[in-house]
Amino acid sequence: IAKIGIITAGTSDINIAEEARVIVEEGGCEAITSYDIGVAGIHRLFPQIAHMVSEGVRAFIVCAGMEGALPSVVAGLVDVPVIAVPTSVGYGVGEGGRVALDAMLQSCAPGIAVVNIDNGFGAGVFALTIVNSD
Repeated sequence: IAKIGIITAGTSDINIAEEARVIVEEGGCEAITSYDIGVAGIHRLFPQIAHMVSEGVRAFIVCAGMEGALPSVVAGLVDVPVIAVPTSVGYGVGEGGRVALDAMLQSCAPGIAVVNIDNGFGAGVFALTIVNSD
């Protein structure tokens, strides 16, 4: 059974990640999740990434609002596709998800695909497409 890692930057991103998780599991894959491990507490990220890589995840779905930096960080650490999901959480200029979307689209890390703001469904479907393309 193929495994897909699902990560959120903060707790406010969890509802979008859960939408992706349901799609991934209904599509016959195992979701390995880790929530609230974003760049504001980046020390929490590394052991979770290591665990997911050791479990053989074939793709990552990474949900983040605010400045949207987490998918770029994850893509710089792994050698499988990363699906970036900007979320509409945040405040100030980050409110509504546009800053996160633009940051994810502008990422210099290779291997990232970006779906629309709050599109957990689309991220889940794309992850299934990746793992089922063999």
